[in-house]
Amino acid sequence: MLDIPAKLPMPANEAVLSYAPGAPERAELKAKYAELAASRLVLPSVIGGVPRTEGAPFDVVMPHHHRPILGTAHDGGAALTKDAIAAARAAAPGWAAMPLAARVRIFQRAAELLAGPWRQTLNAATMLGQSKTCYQAEIDAACELIDFLRFQCGWATQLLEQPISPVGFRNELELRPLEGFILAITPFNFTAIAGNLPSVCALLGNVVVWKPSETQAFAAHFTMKLFEAAGLPPGVINLVHGHGAAVVDACLSEPDFAGLHFTGSSDVFQGIWEKIGTNIRHYRNYPRIVGETGGKDFVLAHASADVDALVVALVRGAFEFSGQKCSAASRAYIPRSLWPTVRAKLVDATLGLAMGDVADYRNFLGAVIHERAYDRLDGWVRRCEAESVCTVHAKGTWSKEDGYFAAPTVIEVGDPHHPLLATELFGPVLGLFVYDDDREDEVLRFVNETSPYALTGALFARDRSFLAKAATALKHAAGNLYLNDKPTGAVVGQQPFGGARASGTNDKAGSPLNLLRWVQARTVKETFVAATRVSYPFQNEA
Repeated sequence: MLDIPAKLPMPANEAVLSYAPGAPERAELKAKYAELAASRLVLPSVIGGVPRTEGAPFDVVMPHHHRPILGTAHDGGAALTKDAIAAARAAAPGWAAMPLAARVRIFQRAAELLAGPWRQTLNAATMLGQSKTCYQAEIDAACELIDFLRFQCGWATQLLEQPISPVGFRNELELRPLEGFILAITPFNFTAIAGNLPSVCALLGNVVVWKPSETQAFAAHFTMKLFEAAGLPPGVINLVHGHGAAVVDACLSEPDFAGLHFTGSSDVFQGIWEKIGTNIRHYRNYPRIVGETGGKDFVLAHASADVDALVVALVRGAFEFSGQKCSAASRAYIPRSLWPTVRAKLVDATLGLAMGDVADYRNFLGAVIHERAYDRLDGWVRRCEAESVCTVHAKGTWSKEDGYFAAPTVIEVGDPHHPLLATELFGPVLGLFVYDDDREDEVLRFVNETSPYALTGALFARDRSFLAKAATALKHAAGNLYLNDKPTGAVVGQQPFGGARASGTNDKAGSPLNLLRWVQARTVKETFVAATRVSYPFQNEA
């Protein structure tokens, strides 16, 4: 086996393609989109490298055009999960024994395949199954996943800092995979996250049971095929489709359960953590629990803010991908002195957004993921419309007849503790509170205390003293803080991502900190000349 240098040079971030009229990638993506839209695929689970279709079938559709069927997957349930665990166990010894150099090369190849011939397949699948525009798909399915794969290969070769070895001794630190298997549960909204959570664990020598969201099954299918094309051995990552409870319970019942890598709702994560706690005496080791969960992300503007920059950040941060990002701008605090100008520009920009089929590149946003999401969001907006404390400033046309089109909506609330400013909605609804300019300290307290989450936040001000003051006051309110920029769009290697409180364990995806959670260290000491006498010099009499 060829070796690699002790440390790989760190890569540059993958360039985001523009998809502008006349660009070659635009035509390539349109062709692939049309091809996959007409495919109606079988989307099997993959256990030990073998496609499996046991269990009740469920259809995967386009959120923006929900009558045609993209593909059919099957609810694998507990039985298939047990098979996945068995396949992982069987693959574990050989995979752990494989040199890091070889494992790195597999995921480096996956990155290069995705950057080249697989790029538009993953992009098109993400557009179709998750209703992302071409640009949002490019940022996610192509660039971010490429970056995860490339950077993590580099970081994996740089994790070891060797301990001190005095004369006569050799001390070494080695990193081993966890003992057992890891359960990766991934969300619908980011193909990159769905690909990263199982692959970063596998890169470090672990074996994985991967349960993607049912509504992300289409892109997950192609992500698994990408890993296989890159040379991933059977059984290292086992893809199990279906509803989460049966998969989770089957995994958590096993003594070999070694870790959870999770992105999803706070409620689900907390429920799984409780189950792990109940079973803790049953496990061979204390499981590693890593989760990135909900958010109620803030934008706080100061009277010195650049209004145009603020409005762009609010519109892009709140409404790109229909607000279905855990980092989306969901609550804003605007000083009264700026509010008339901000309101006029924000309403105009919001009502001017084009919404519709993502195959039409003129659209700024597509549909929300499914009918349940649409109905929940519609219920929130109707509730606010009926309350005197709320003022709806912008609301387009909502319809779920052909696709689940929830229009961007801006709602001002007169109560800073209103549930609209505290509850994660996960949709294109921006709650907003207008505060008196001389009540800065009070509004900082509102931002810090109103919501249980602490994922992302943004501060807008030209006044440097305010930025410093607010950043200090809100030190625990966001794991990713943005100054004069929207609270979305963390880039691998640039803004390690994650938050605390109800937003997760803050283990910072997109940095070496996350990798360290998936290894366990062993210290090895070698003594070159060993002691041959039991007694010590101090025991001798002069």
